Amino acid sequence: MATPTQLPDGLDALRAEMELREIMRLIERTARWVDPATFRLLPMWYPEHARRTYFYKNNWSEPQLNKNRQTGHTEHKREGNVHANKSLTYALGLRSDDRPNWSCCHIWGVDDPSYQEANAVVQDRRFFSCVANMVLLPTPLKAFTDTMPEVKAMLRICARNLYDWHCDHESLAETIAAIETWGDWDAYPKSWPRVQVPATPLGIVPLNDGIRKCAKRRLVQIRRDLADPGPHYPIEEVKAALAYWGIPLD
Repeated sequence: MATPTQLPDGLDALRAEMELREIMRLIERTARWVDPATFRLLPMWYPEHARRTYFYKNNWSEPQLNKNRQTGHTEHKREGNVHANKSLTYALGLRSDDRPNWSCCHIWGVDDPSYQEANAVVQDRRFFSCVANMVLLPTPLKAFTDTMPEVKAMLRICARNLYDWHCDHESLAETIAAIETWGDWDAYPKSWPRVQVPATPLGIVPLNDGIRKCAKRRLVQIRRDLADPGPHYPIEEVKAALAYWGIPLD
């Protein structure tokens, strides 16, 4: 009986066929970035939400449930990436129907190739809907940002220099150290900024009146929710997230 051939690591197989600089060229030319001015205007859009937090309806008064059609079992619905997607969409001046086959990619997060470790960064309300922590990519390219350490590192270097900010979650100390010693500049896109080398990435969406109005509406709603919170609204968590970013309560 023939012994099955063991496949190489999929990333190694890909690297044998496509150079890293080719992958980065695709990302450079297609990525859509939030304007740094938009980030300064409203850094975080949905402080009431984070990955795996519970959804509520009727002004945070009733659990929003998912029901299994086969078993009839119901469970409390949790946040996946819904409000991160909304944040990035609105900060780019778009609506959900305007971005078919585009995906929201978090830039800063826990790197775990086995997907066994909880991603504490996006479970933190301060960073889940932060628009400097996201980039919009064509959906097929999201696989590169999810699995290739080199791609993640270069996105983080770009974002750090573009927004003059990096995520300071306590779990990212080694990540920050790694990008500070990054040395593979041959593959790093020429239109992306570096330390003491300012540049404007392709795909920046400039802040405009529509984005300003959308950000203002979002901030007004946050303040209304705090003034008249439903029974399950996370008041203290929202206040702490707003305080971290210096967003005034009134």
